[in-house]
Amino acid sequence: MTLDWCPGIREACSHWRDAPMLQQTFAALEEAVAKENDACIDCAKAIVEVVCRIIVDELDSPINPVKPKAASPDFGEWVSSAVRVLKLGENRNNKFLKLVSQHHKLTSALGDLRNDAGPVSHGRDGFLDKLSSYHRRSAVLSADGIITFLHQAYLEAELDYVRSREPYERFSHLHEIIDAHVGLRKGDEIDETPTLRFQLPSGDEITLTVEVSRLLYQLDREAYVEALNAARSASSNETADADTTGNDLEAAG
Repeated sequence: MTLDWCPGIREACSHWRDAPMLQQTFAALEEAVAKENDACIDCAKAIVEVVCRIIVDELDSPINPVKPKAASPDFGEWVSSAVRVLKLGENRNNKFLKLVSQHHKLTSALGDLRNDAGPVSHGRDGFLDKLSSYHRRSAVLSADGIITFLHQAYLEAELDYVRSREPYERFSHLHEIIDAHVGLRKGDEIDETPTLRFQLPSGDEITLTVEVSRLLYQLDREAYVEALNAARSASSNETADADTTGNDLEAAG
């Protein structure tokens, strides 16, 4: 078995490539899988938990938090919290709700398998035999199913841009709106793609051309959201004006 068996895990870990603990856990899973080590069961369970924590931290409401309050929440609590913060249980489609229920059962089964057979998290009888490849595959595939389900739901969720830890590149569709309508004022001029000049002690300059959206996202998230709302409003007005002009021309014709 290789990590080709778990494309959902690889995709999620690639998405959060700047998360050090997730990457370390992923590397441990990769090594355990390659060596056919039963520790891949522990790693698979751990990677689900790390992903759940990322999702909950990213989407949880400060006003009505669902993050587990226990000092050491168990595996099921983290997955349940991720499902709740993604609002997956609010879907009125009965078949979809049954799918959510089945993932809860899958979570419980993976946790039980780790508790019974994972060699890393708890000490075992030193003379126990290794599990079969089918047991290891079941654990990794179960984890992959849960992570795929949660990660895809996360990608469709509305994030809080003020406190999101997602990288700038994640919101390219929003940056385009800002950069099309917001510029940096220099005197009486407005520069849509500003060039910043930094004066060195020697008198030389370092120039840096940067998008307005990048400046705002990296330096002031609240200002970024304000600019986004203003740009969206301007874009909507332009669309409305274009529709009105088109209708007038059509009526005149």
